[in-house]
Amino acid sequence: MDTRHLQIFLTLAELRHFGRASQTCHLSPSALTRTIQRLEEELGQPLFLRDNRRVSLTPAGEQFRSYARRAVQEWRAVRSALRKADDLTGSLSIYASVTAVYSLLPRLLESFRQAYREVQLELRTGVAEQAVGLVQSGEIDLAVAALPDRHRASLKFLPLLHTPLLFIAPPFGAGSGLPLRDGLIDLSRVPLVVPQQGLSRKRLDQWLKERRILPNISSEVSGNEALIAMVRLGCGIGIVPELVLSRSPFRDEVRILEKAPRLNPYVVGLCSSKSNLQRPVARAFWQLAVEQAGARIGL
Repeated sequence: MDTRHLQIFLTLAELRHFGRASQTCHLSPSALTRTIQRLEEELGQPLFLRDNRRVSLTPAGEQFRSYARRAVQEWRAVRSALRKADDLTGSLSIYASVTAVYSLLPRLLESFRQAYREVQLELRTGVAEQAVGLVQSGEIDLAVAALPDRHRASLKFLPLLHTPLLFIAPPFGAGSGLPLRDGLIDLSRVPLVVPQQGLSRKRLDQWLKERRILPNISSEVSGNEALIAMVRLGCGIGIVPELVLSRSPFRDEVRILEKAPRLNPYVVGLCSSKSNLQRPVARAFWQLAVEQAGARIGL
Protein backbone atom coordinates (compact mmCIF):
# COMPACT_ATOMS: atom_id res chain seq x y z
CA MET A 1 0.00 0.00 0.00
CA ASP A 2 1.46 3.36 -1.09
CA THR A 3 2.40 5.69 1.78
CA ARG A 4 1.27 8.66 -0.30
CA HIS A 5 -2.20 7.07 -0.58
CA LEU A 6 -2.31 6.78 3.20
CA GLN A 7 -1.43 10.48 3.54
CA ILE A 8 -4.25 11.39 1.13
CA PHE A 9 -6.68 9.25 3.13
CA LEU A 10 -5.62 10.95 6.37
CA THR A 11 -6.11 14.40 4.84
CA LEU A 12 -9.66 13.55 3.76
CA ALA A 13 -10.37 11.95 7.14
CA GLU A 14 -9.32 15.20 8.82
CA LEU A 15 -11.07 17.70 6.50
CA ARG A 16 -14.20 15.60 5.77
CA HIS A 17 -14.58 17.44 2.45
CA PHE A 18 -13.49 16.12 -0.96
CA GLY A 19 -13.03 19.58 -2.49
CA ARG A 20 -10.83 20.98 0.29
CA ALA A 21 -8.89 17.72 0.57
CA SER A 22 -8.14 17.67 -3.16
CA GLN A 23 -6.80 21.25 -2.95
CA THR A 24 -4.66 20.44 0.09
CA CYS A 25 -3.20 17.36 -1.64
CA HIS A 26 -2.80 19.24 -4.97
CA LEU A 27 -4.98 16.69 -6.77
CA SER A 28 -8.00 16.96 -8.99
CA PRO A 29 -11.23 15.82 -7.28
CA SER A 30 -11.36 12.82 -9.64
CA ALA A 31 -7.80 11.76 -8.74
CA LEU A 32 -8.63 12.01 -5.04
CA THR A 33 -11.78 9.93 -5.54
CA ARG A 34 -9.84 7.26 -7.48
CA THR A 35 -7.26 7.02 -4.70
CA ILE A 36 -9.93 6.46 -2.04
CA GLN A 37 -11.71 3.93 -4.26
CA ARG A 38 -8.45 1.97 -4.69
CA LEU A 39 -7.98 1.81 -0.94
CA GLU A 40 -11.57 0.67 -0.44
CA GLU A 41 -11.15 -2.01 -3.11
CA GLU A 42 -7.95 -3.28 -1.46
CA LEU A 43 -9.64 -3.42 1.95
CA GLY A 44 -12.97 -4.70 0.71
CA GLN A 45 -14.73 -2.14 2.91
CA PRO A 46 -16.11 1.38 2.43
CA LEU A 47 -14.04 3.94 4.34
CA PHE A 48 -16.32 6.95 4.03
CA LEU A 49 -20.04 7.67 4.07
CA ARG A 50 -20.86 10.32 1.48
CA ASP A 51 -23.93 12.45 0.84
CA ASN A 52 -24.55 15.91 -0.59
CA ARG A 53 -23.87 17.64 2.73
CA ARG A 54 -21.06 15.83 4.52
CA VAL A 55 -18.42 13.14 4.52
CA SER A 56 -17.88 10.88 7.53
CA LEU A 57 -15.78 7.83 8.38
CA THR A 58 -17.31 4.37 8.52
CA PRO A 59 -16.33 2.06 11.43
CA ALA A 60 -13.83 0.47 9.03
CA GLY A 61 -12.56 3.95 8.19
CA GLU A 62 -11.96 4.77 11.85
CA GLN A 63 -9.99 1.56 12.30
CA PHE A 64 -8.00 2.15 9.11
CA ARG A 65 -7.17 5.73 10.20
CA SER A 66 -5.35 4.39 13.27
CA TYR A 67 -3.32 2.06 11.06
CA ALA A 68 -2.58 4.79 8.49
CA ARG A 69 -1.28 7.17 11.17
CA ARG A 70 1.08 4.54 12.57
CA ALA A 71 2.29 3.51 9.10
CA VAL A 72 3.02 7.08 7.97
CA GLN A 73 4.82 7.93 11.22
CA GLU A 74 6.95 4.78 11.02
CA TRP A 75 7.80 5.45 7.37
CA ARG A 76 8.94 8.98 8.15
CA ALA A 77 11.05 7.74 11.05
CA VAL A 78 12.73 5.07 8.93
CA ARG A 79 13.34 7.47 6.04
CA SER A 80 14.79 10.05 8.39
CA ALA A 81 17.16 7.50 9.91
CA LEU A 82 18.32 6.20 6.54
CA ARG A 83 19.12 9.67 5.34
CA LYS A 84 21.37 10.29 8.32
CA ALA A 85 19.68 13.58 8.96
CA ASP A 86 22.14 14.63 11.65
CA ASP A 87 24.92 14.81 9.04
CA LEU A 88 23.22 17.71 7.24
CA THR A 89 23.47 21.13 8.90
CA GLY A 90 23.39 24.77 7.90
CA SER A 91 20.62 27.14 6.86
CA LEU A 92 18.17 27.31 3.97
CA SER A 93 16.20 30.40 2.96
CA ILE A 94 12.87 30.00 1.14
CA TYR A 95 10.66 32.72 -0.36
CA ALA A 96 6.98 32.31 -1.27
CA SER A 97 3.73 34.21 -1.40
CA VAL A 98 1.27 33.74 1.45
CA THR A 99 -0.87 31.60 -0.86
CA ALA A 100 2.06 29.31 -1.66
CA VAL A 101 2.90 28.97 2.04
CA TYR A 102 -0.65 27.78 2.72
CA SER A 103 -1.13 25.61 -0.36
CA LEU A 104 2.15 24.29 -1.79
CA LEU A 105 4.73 24.24 0.99
CA PRO A 106 3.20 22.67 4.11
CA ARG A 107 3.82 19.01 3.29
CA LEU A 108 7.21 19.72 1.74
CA LEU A 109 8.40 21.77 4.72
CA GLU A 110 7.10 19.18 7.16
CA SER A 111 8.89 16.34 5.36
CA PHE A 112 12.14 18.31 5.17
CA ARG A 113 11.93 19.24 8.84
CA GLN A 114 11.37 15.60 9.78
CA ALA A 115 14.38 14.47 7.75
CA TYR A 116 16.84 17.30 8.52
CA ARG A 117 16.20 18.67 11.98
CA GLU A 118 19.62 20.31 12.25
CA VAL A 119 18.98 22.59 9.26
CA GLN A 120 17.79 26.10 10.11
CA LEU A 121 14.87 27.04 7.86
CA GLU A 122 14.27 30.71 7.02
CA LEU A 123 10.87 31.32 5.44
CA ARG A 124 10.09 34.72 3.93
CA THR A 125 6.77 35.77 2.44
CA GLY A 126 6.04 38.49 -0.08
CA VAL A 127 4.60 39.15 -3.51
CA ALA A 128 5.11 36.33 -6.01
CA GLU A 129 6.42 38.70 -8.69
CA GLN A 130 9.66 39.20 -6.75
CA ALA A 131 10.50 35.51 -6.29
CA VAL A 132 12.66 34.90 -9.37
CA GLY A 133 14.61 38.11 -8.92
CA LEU A 134 15.46 37.27 -5.31
CA VAL A 135 16.79 33.86 -6.34
CA GLN A 136 18.75 35.32 -9.22
CA SER A 137 20.35 37.94 -6.98
CA GLY A 138 21.39 35.30 -4.46
CA GLU A 139 19.35 36.84 -1.64
CA ILE A 140 17.19 33.69 -1.39
CA ASP A 141 18.18 30.02 -1.82
CA LEU A 142 14.87 28.72 -3.19
CA ALA A 143 11.51 30.24 -4.04
CA VAL A 144 8.06 29.25 -5.19
CA ALA A 145 7.53 31.09 -8.46
CA ALA A 146 5.70 31.06 -11.77
CA LEU A 147 7.80 29.56 -14.56
CA PRO A 148 9.01 32.47 -16.77
CA ASP A 149 8.09 32.45 -20.45
CA ARG A 150 11.76 32.80 -21.33
CA HIS A 151 14.36 30.28 -20.17
CA ARG A 152 17.07 31.63 -17.86
CA ALA A 153 20.29 29.64 -18.17
CA SER A 154 21.44 30.31 -14.60
CA LEU A 155 18.21 29.10 -13.00
CA LYS A 156 16.52 25.75 -12.58
CA PHE A 157 12.77 25.18 -12.22
CA LEU A 158 10.74 22.25 -10.91
CA PRO A 159 7.09 22.45 -12.08
CA LEU A 160 4.59 21.59 -9.34
CA LEU A 161 1.20 22.55 -10.79
CA HIS A 162 -0.67 24.43 -13.50
CA THR A 163 -3.19 27.12 -12.55
CA PRO A 164 -5.40 29.09 -14.98
CA LEU A 165 -5.44 32.88 -15.09
CA LEU A 166 -8.95 34.19 -14.38
CA PHE A 167 -10.60 37.55 -14.93
CA ILE A 168 -12.65 38.57 -11.91
CA ALA A 169 -15.13 41.36 -11.23
CA PRO A 170 -16.90 42.92 -8.24
CA PRO A 171 -19.89 40.90 -7.01
CA PHE A 172 -22.54 43.42 -7.99
CA GLY A 173 -23.98 43.87 -11.48
CA ALA A 174 -24.59 41.36 -14.24
CA GLY A 175 -21.74 40.06 -16.35
CA SER A 176 -23.82 40.53 -19.49
CA GLY A 177 -23.92 44.28 -18.81
CA LEU A 178 -20.21 44.70 -19.52
CA PRO A 179 -19.35 46.08 -22.98
CA LEU A 180 -18.19 43.45 -25.46
CA ARG A 181 -15.76 43.48 -28.38
CA ASP A 182 -15.60 40.49 -30.74
CA GLY A 183 -17.55 38.45 -28.19
CA LEU A 184 -15.21 39.27 -25.29
CA ILE A 185 -15.26 41.96 -22.63
CA ASP A 186 -13.93 45.20 -24.12
CA LEU A 187 -10.88 45.94 -21.97
CA SER A 188 -10.64 49.45 -23.42
CA ARG A 189 -14.00 50.41 -21.92
CA VAL A 190 -13.94 48.84 -18.46
CA PRO A 191 -11.65 49.84 -15.57
CA LEU A 192 -8.80 47.40 -14.98
CA VAL A 193 -6.93 46.53 -11.78
CA VAL A 194 -3.58 45.09 -12.85
CA PRO A 195 -0.33 43.91 -11.23
CA GLN A 196 2.55 46.37 -11.34
CA GLN A 197 4.80 43.63 -12.72
CA GLY A 198 5.07 39.88 -13.12
CA LEU A 199 4.04 37.17 -15.53
CA SER A 200 0.29 37.83 -15.57
CA ARG A 201 0.96 41.53 -16.37
CA LYS A 202 3.31 40.55 -19.20
CA ARG A 203 0.78 38.15 -20.69
CA LEU A 204 -2.03 40.67 -20.43
CA ASP A 205 0.10 43.42 -22.00
CA GLN A 206 1.08 41.07 -24.85
CA TRP A 207 -2.55 40.10 -25.47
CA LEU A 208 -3.59 43.77 -25.60
CA LYS A 209 -0.67 44.73 -27.84
CA GLU A 210 -1.44 42.00 -30.38
CA ARG A 211 -5.01 43.29 -30.67
CA ARG A 212 -4.05 46.98 -30.55
CA ILE A 213 -6.25 47.61 -27.51
CA LEU A 214 -5.49 50.56 -25.24
CA PRO A 215 -6.55 49.40 -21.77
CA ASN A 216 -8.41 51.52 -19.23
CA ILE A 217 -6.15 50.92 -16.20
CA SER A 218 -7.68 52.31 -13.01
CA SER A 219 -5.23 50.86 -10.50
CA GLU A 220 -1.88 49.05 -10.31
CA VAL A 221 -1.17 46.88 -7.27
CA SER A 222 1.63 44.77 -5.83
CA GLY A 223 0.58 41.17 -5.24
CA ASN A 224 -2.35 39.00 -6.27
CA GLU A 225 -3.97 39.14 -2.82
CA ALA A 226 -4.11 42.94 -3.00
CA LEU A 227 -5.56 42.74 -6.51
CA ILE A 228 -8.48 40.58 -5.33
CA ALA A 229 -9.18 43.01 -2.50
CA MET A 230 -9.25 45.98 -4.90
CA VAL A 231 -11.61 44.18 -7.29
CA ARG A 232 -13.90 43.34 -4.38
CA LEU A 233 -14.08 47.04 -3.51
CA GLY A 234 -15.35 47.82 -7.01
CA CYS A 235 -12.19 49.42 -8.44
CA GLY A 236 -12.47 47.43 -11.66
CA ILE A 237 -11.96 43.96 -13.08
CA GLY A 238 -8.65 42.14 -12.67
CA ILE A 239 -6.67 39.03 -13.56
CA VAL A 240 -5.49 36.54 -10.95
CA PRO A 241 -4.28 32.90 -10.80
CA GLU A 242 -7.00 30.45 -9.83
CA LEU A 243 -4.76 29.03 -7.08
CA VAL A 244 -4.67 32.43 -5.36
CA LEU A 245 -8.39 33.05 -5.77
CA SER A 246 -9.30 29.65 -4.32
CA ARG A 247 -7.34 30.47 -1.15
CA SER A 248 -8.48 34.08 -0.79
CA PRO A 249 -10.86 35.04 2.05
CA PHE A 250 -12.66 37.17 -0.60
CA ARG A 251 -13.18 34.30 -3.08
CA ASP A 252 -16.96 34.35 -2.55
CA GLU A 253 -17.14 38.14 -2.80
CA VAL A 254 -15.94 38.41 -6.40
CA ARG A 255 -17.17 36.69 -9.54
CA ILE A 256 -15.32 35.00 -12.37
CA LEU A 257 -16.01 36.47 -15.80
CA GLU A 258 -16.81 33.98 -18.55
CA LYS A 259 -16.58 36.30 -21.58
CA ALA A 260 -12.98 37.22 -20.89
CA PRO A 261 -9.69 36.68 -22.75
CA ARG A 262 -8.10 33.24 -22.35
CA LEU A 263 -4.47 33.65 -21.37
CA ASN A 264 -1.96 30.83 -20.96
CA PRO A 265 -2.04 29.28 -17.46
CA TYR A 266 0.70 29.67 -14.90
CA VAL A 267 3.14 26.85 -14.32
CA VAL A 268 4.01 27.22 -10.64
CA GLY A 269 7.02 25.50 -9.18
CA LEU A 270 10.23 25.63 -7.21
CA CYS A 271 13.03 27.88 -8.42
CA SER A 272 16.73 27.98 -7.53
CA SER A 273 20.03 28.90 -9.12
CA LYS A 274 22.09 26.07 -10.56
CA SER A 275 25.09 27.15 -8.50
CA ASN A 276 23.06 27.17 -5.29
CA LEU A 277 21.89 23.60 -5.90
CA GLN A 278 25.49 22.50 -5.46
CA ARG A 279 25.00 23.13 -1.73
CA PRO A 280 23.99 19.90 0.06
CA VAL A 281 21.17 21.61 2.01
CA ALA A 282 19.53 23.14 -1.07
CA ARG A 283 20.05 19.95 -3.06
CA ALA A 284 18.36 17.88 -0.34
CA PHE A 285 15.30 20.15 -0.31
CA TRP A 286 15.13 20.07 -4.11
CA GLN A 287 15.37 16.27 -4.21
CA LEU A 288 12.56 15.96 -1.69
CA ALA A 289 10.41 18.25 -3.85
CA VAL A 290 11.20 16.08 -6.90
CA GLU A 291 10.05 12.98 -5.00
CA GLN A 292 6.80 14.57 -3.90
CA ALA A 293 6.09 15.98 -7.37
CA GLY A 294 6.69 12.52 -8.85
CA ALA A 295 4.26 10.97 -6.36
CA ARG A 296 1.53 13.38 -7.45
CA ILE A 297 2.13 12.67 -11.13
CA GLY A 298 2.06 8.94 -10.45
CA LEU A 299 -1.48 9.22 -9.17
